[in-house]
Amino acid sequence: MTSTRPLRADAARNRRLLLAAAADEFAERGLDASVADIARRAGVGKGTVFRHFATKGDLLAAIVLDRIDALNAAGEQLLDAADPGLALLEFLTVAADQQQQRDLSFLQEAGELNADVIRARERMFCTVHKLVDRAREHGAVRVDITGADVILLMCAPNYVTSYVPDAPPDLWRRYLSIIFDGLRPQGAHPLPHPPPAAPIPGI
Repeated sequence: MTSTRPLRADAARNRRLLLAAAADEFAERGLDASVADIARRAGVGKGTVFRHFATKGDLLAAIVLDRIDALNAAGEQLLDAADPGLALLEFLTVAADQQQQRDLSFLQEAGELNADVIRARERMFCTVHKLVDRAREHGAVRVDITGADVILLMCAPNYVTSYVPDAPPDLWRRYLSIIFDGLRPQGAHPLPHPPPAAPIPGI
């Protein structure tokens, strides 16, 4: 996708600007966003874009990777939290807020064949499983909830509110609370079906 060699300070800055500009452009225009528009928003030339990302596909994959890495880093920081239940809720809040800030869910397929993205997803899924295991062991979530269940629920708060015209930007918090209440052991009833063996690849 890109070189793994350390970047100079100015090159690293340009890369950050490009990723942020590209994320904004794709959020606004979808996959029709052009490299020229991305370069203009970032305040760099098209040549700078192609020096960092050889193809538009590489740029798309880099955005997906950047989001997954940020989410995984947030999850890893919560693994040693004193309250595992609150840690899991905080992680789901970070995930939903990330999607609310820039809904780039349509980019999920962009990195499906990219080895770096696949490995990053595996790391993030592993972190989610650890968060769920800790919460379950401490009685914060019901005993039949798995990491795969939570992974599949991560995008649900934003997905639900996408059907509400002119929805308040923080409406997703209401539905995250409803979802998390469903994970709690209090008043839980047996689930009618076992969890999936593996989660959906995208997040």
